[in-house]
Amino acid sequence: MSQPMIDLPSRVLLKLAPWRNAPVWRIAFSGGLDSTVLLYLLAHLAKNQSLPELQAIHIHHGLQAAADAWPQHCQSVCDALGVPLQVVHVQVHPGASLERAARDARYGAFIEVTQANELLLTAQHRDDQAETLLFRLLRGAGVRGLSGMPRERVLGRGHLLRPLLDVTRAELEAYAAEHRLSWIEDPSNQDRQFSRNYLRHRVFPVLTERWPQAVATMARSAAHLSEAQGLLEDLAQIDLASARTVSDFDWLGLPSLELAPLAKLSAARQRNAVSHWLTALTRLPDSDHWSGWDDLRDATGDARPVWRLAEGELHRAGGRIWWLSGCWLRIPPYAGVWADPSTALGLPENGVLTCTGQIPAGPLQIRYREGGEVTNLPDRGHRDLKRLLNERGVPGFARGRLPLLYRDAQLLAVANLRGLDGNEQEGWHLHWDPPTEDQGLS
Repeated sequence: MSQPMIDLPSRVLLKLAPWRNAPVWRIAFSGGLDSTVLLYLLAHLAKNQSLPELQAIHIHHGLQAAADAWPQHCQSVCDALGVPLQVVHVQVHPGASLERAARDARYGAFIEVTQANELLLTAQHRDDQAETLLFRLLRGAGVRGLSGMPRERVLGRGHLLRPLLDVTRAELEAYAAEHRLSWIEDPSNQDRQFSRNYLRHRVFPVLTERWPQAVATMARSAAHLSEAQGLLEDLAQIDLASARTVSDFDWLGLPSLELAPLAKLSAARQRNAVSHWLTALTRLPDSDHWSGWDDLRDATGDARPVWRLAEGELHRAGGRIWWLSGCWLRIPPYAGVWADPSTALGLPENGVLTCTGQIPAGPLQIRYREGGEVTNLPDRGHRDLKRLLNERGVPGFARGRLPLLYRDAQLLAVANLRGLDGNEQEGWHLHWDPPTEDQGLS
């Protein structure tokens, strides 16, 4: 049995109770039924409740002519309620799924505007959750996908909350009718070529005719699976703890894990742990593409396996797996002359170089490895650079990025490698700050 409709405001307020100290509650306001109810409900609660500042945001996707009138409608609704509105125009990049591309653009805008500790509220409800579960089931999703839309999650510097996930579409329609609300009817919601619309208009009516409680029970299943996903994440943290060891090359600033502790786990626990680790770095591969992990794990010691994923690559080196993205996947441009070694040198797509101590004399250049380099070491004479890098276990992917300091044809130093990074007797050292994740993503 659904709760009495008159209780809807208090039910929503209960869901929002832990967030009463947030600086702003920002409502994602499409102008449709669901977000109109949420905005109206909160605006009226704010008249007799001490709530954070309310703001609304409307995303204009520019995908259909009818949408050009929606910002004005949303502005008039917000003006009547005394809620400031921000309209954001986004560029939807066409792809295999227009629905997904629009969602990516929308949530990208949400992340951009959500400030520290702010709360973004979206109006998905229980029927949406059931549709999500069935849609993902038909796509072969695992536990993570079948757990549906989370009630709350981190969003940029703030949080996203869905306070209506326990509310049915029928309850929202009844509330809107009682309060004589007006809203936008998006013509694209009737287009059956979109998978969710097909499920909503063709599949769910048949399901609920035979099983009237189908929406409620499917949403309940999503809640069970969400709990199971939480347990899997707890297990992943336990398994990852033993793999998050210190590396001699942590100064590279790249995410990495020790492989041996992971390899001892069952195949399912390996996938669970690695998936959890990769979630913050890239879109995860589907189950058919996990053979890339097997190849990476099982490669012989002298191999240099690479697993290419959506936003980057996993490399194996020195008994570890390393995540590379952005400029780490490109060969750095030629560095050239270091005209003033007393100041830091910004290397194109390759961080920053500094020289500490007594700067060596002569015209200096920065180069990268091409092969065949030789350096002169105290007490060891001339040594091949490749052999020296092997001795120190420098990861293969980093060797072509290590800045080399030259004076004419003489290799003076290799940045950051003890014993090769300068001259102890003359008292100078070459230090390299590799490109950061932000630089890589840019």
